[in-house]
Amino acid sequence: EMRSMRITYHGHSCVQLSSDIHSVIIDPFLSGNPAAVTKADQIRAQHVLVTHGHSDHIIDAAAIAIRNQASIIAVEELANHFAAQGVRVEAMHVGGEWEFDFGRVQLTQATHTSSIQLEDGRNGYAGVPVGFIVTMGGVTVYHAGDTGLFGDMRMIGESHDIDVALLPIGGRFTMGPKDALIAAEWIGARCVVPIHYDTFPPIKQDASAFVHALSLRGITGIAMRPGESMNV
Repeated sequence: EMRSMRITYHGHSCVQLSSDIHSVIIDPFLSGNPAAVTKADQIRAQHVLVTHGHSDHIIDAAAIAIRNQASIIAVEELANHFAAQGVRVEAMHVGGEWEFDFGRVQLTQATHTSSIQLEDGRNGYAGVPVGFIVTMGGVTVYHAGDTGLFGDMRMIGESHDIDVALLPIGGRFTMGPKDALIAAEWIGARCVVPIHYDTFPPIKQDASAFVHALSLRGITGIAMRPGESMNV
């Protein structure tokens, strides 16, 4: 089959993957995102994937899902949270994989936390944070989610043929550029796209320096601007 996927970066960790008739969006954070150039109501997608419950990853998930009659794919507890809001959901869990109409999804571990802001200001348990390995249009993308470096990234690289790895480089709340370089080497993707940086002052990073450091290791890196797309 023809291998083709269009990747659109919407800023922070929000990435849209499209092939012919299908489109999925991961971690939609457009409302209140100072870096976003696209509005949530401009998004057309059949599925919304969320890596964990923090608001800078799910703020627009329910609205996009409801408006598009799309389903949210998430770890079980987070899926239940959205189901309670009347959203169609597909619950999954770490290590699980499933064939959807658009392609295949597998959940990976991520070293982080996951909670939802409850009405009273407390944090509700949202299961474990995850990453996603998505194969659609014959192209395989690994969205690491919010995570620190972990040794099993080697295993992810060994057991999957990854075309594009979307890796956080913000530091402070996730791995920074130094650890993301190690992750990139272990994962062995054909291309690495940095995410989760520059949105707020504590996660300001030099993406072009990161891409240069990747190139010194023989790895192709592309720093995408919010609103920018590329074809794989």
